[in-house]
This record gives sequence, structure tokens and C-alpha cells, in this order.
Amino acid sequence: MTALRDDCPMIKKIIILIVLLPCLAIAGDLSKADSVLVKKHEKRLYLMKNKKPFKIYRIALGANSKGPKRRSGDERTPEGTYILDYKNSDSDFYKAIHISYPNDQDIKRAKEMGAAPGGDIMIHGQKNGAKNFSRIHRYVNWTDGCIAVTNTEMDEIWASVDVGTPITIEP
Repeated sequence: MTALRDDCPMIKKIIILIVLLPCLAIAGDLSKADSVLVKKHEKRLYLMKNKKPFKIYRIALGANSKGPKRRSGDERTPEGTYILDYKNSDSDFYKAIHISYPNDQDIKRAKEMGAAPGGDIMIHGQKNGAKNFSRIHRYVNWTDGCIAVTNTEMDEIWASVDVGTPITIEP
């Protein structure tokens, strides 16, 4: 094959696109999680693709993070499998992605205790108006049962997770 002449820039661009398009499609596909895994004991959130993590975040949890959420106000982060069922860009905590807690089992368990299960559990960024808290927020479990990350991390998670993505929260 003869070398392309310098006066054929369009042909060079087409060849580059043909070569790079499959790579770009794969890279774009990898940035979408097909599931999310939270390991509370590690204080880590994993964005997963094909059962393998492709991005890991350090997180803050509920202020009383040992054990699963049992009732409203216990400041625990739930444990189990749920769905990320909607996104809220107008949250009190930068951006937030809602976790479908409580499920039927959570409601039953709370009823047996004579309590409400609670709800409004989210993956979210920093409290709006909290200056420079992102530097220290992961060293203290400060949420009421949610999963918190920095605002920059929340932007990445927001872009990588579609509504309907399953989330598993392990002890």
C-alpha cells in the first residue's frame, strides 16, 4: 500500500475514524454501570460492569452504620438489593439518586417492631452550602442513612448510572 499523500487530509480523517470508532464505542459503554455495589464495612461504593468494578469511591454512611436500617430515624444505611429509581438534581445535597428502600421485607420487619421503616435513602453529594466539607466528610459517618460522596464524585456517578440500575448494599 502506498503512503497517503499530504494532500488527502479527508481520507486520513476517515481512516482514523474507522479505526477509532470501535474503541470509542467500547470506552463509552464501559462508563455506564450495570449495577452498583456498596460494602458498608469497607466504606466503598463500586460501579460495576459485567460483575467487575470499574470505579471505586470512598463513602460516608449513616451515623449509626452497624447493621441494616430497621426503622425511621435510626440513622442506619439499609442492607439488601434495591433499585436506583430516580434522580434529583434539585436536592438539598447537591445531586441525589434515590434508592428504592423500603422494599416489602423492610416494611414487614418495621411493622413487626411497631415502627415505620423510614425512607428517602439516597446516594448524594455534599449538603448545599457546606464549604470545604468534602475534604473530611468520609472520615465521619454523618448521614441519616444515605450514602454520601463528594460533589465531583457525584457528577461521575450521576453520569455513569441510569435510572433502573440495581444497587446491592452489603454489611
